Amino acid sequence: MKLAMIGLGRMGMNMARRLLQGGHEVVAYNRTPQKTEELAREGALPAYTLPEAVEKLPAPRIVWIMLPAGSAVDVHLIQLKEILSPGDILIDGGNTYFKDDIRRAASLEEKEIFFLDVGVSGGIWGLQVGYCLMIGGPRAAYKTIEPLFKTLAPRDGYLYCGPSGAGHFVKMVHNGIEYGMMQAYGEGFQILEASPYAGTLNYAEVAHLWNQGSVVRSWLLELAEAAFTKDNKLMNIKGIVEDSGEGRWTVNQAIETGVSAPVIALSLMARFRSKEKDSFSEKLVAALRREFGGHAVVGTGKK
Repeated sequence: MKLAMIGLGRMGMNMARRLLQGGHEVVAYNRTPQKTEELAREGALPAYTLPEAVEKLPAPRIVWIMLPAGSAVDVHLIQLKEILSPGDILIDGGNTYFKDDIRRAASLEEKEIFFLDVGVSGGIWGLQVGYCLMIGGPRAAYKTIEPLFKTLAPRDGYLYCGPSGAGHFVKMVHNGIEYGMMQAYGEGFQILEASPYAGTLNYAEVAHLWNQGSVVRSWLLELAEAAFTKDNKLMNIKGIVEDSGEGRWTVNQAIETGVSAPVIALSLMARFRSKEKDSFSEKLVAALRREFGGHAVVGTGKK
């Protein structure tokens, strides 16, 4: 299939690469041309404006945007609505609030443009192992571009979740769970660090051990092992953990629907606290975010 990928950040660039490797044609556009040119050297067709990207696509056009949630998405969708045609398909694969999807889908429907919201998980490892995809929007549009999902995802790694907003809603809850899991690991290792045995424990070995058949084994523990192997006491980073917004949205949704979610709520509060207090648990959460998503950490300056 042929599509345009709009936004070549950490996720968009590697998703475009995986699509190219899967035999699809990719028209690449990024606000700064350097990344467009980088992907063009790998086989993509470069475009330096949104109209140029659309012009290079056959009808019905497929445009996939990978942009930060918020105003940047709205700005691009307003422009794309003007230059796309009825029957074209527009996909938002960023971390978008599901209520924004519902609003945007209704706007695009005025011009009979199909809109899909796709929650994407996999971080910087997705190029190698594939991305977990949670998809919402018109089922007909989903079926039309299903070959793209098959290329991007590992086996059984994508799911049609329902009408507009459903994909990003499921991804929102996924990220809320992620907050809680990382916080639990962080607190557990902080208890170890505060114990009489801290001087004899190698945390990379502990993380590796717990992944050998224990009930808390997970990919996050594999990443914890990798982080501790690089820096066993996490001396080189500060425990400052940013929140991407999805934890807040999950907690707000729990409040709206009267669902008790104390673990997710408190893990969000811990991220707020991390900006005021440097703790070992938040150091590990920051390190895990760096390992799976390439998120920046604040260094201590220590060697």
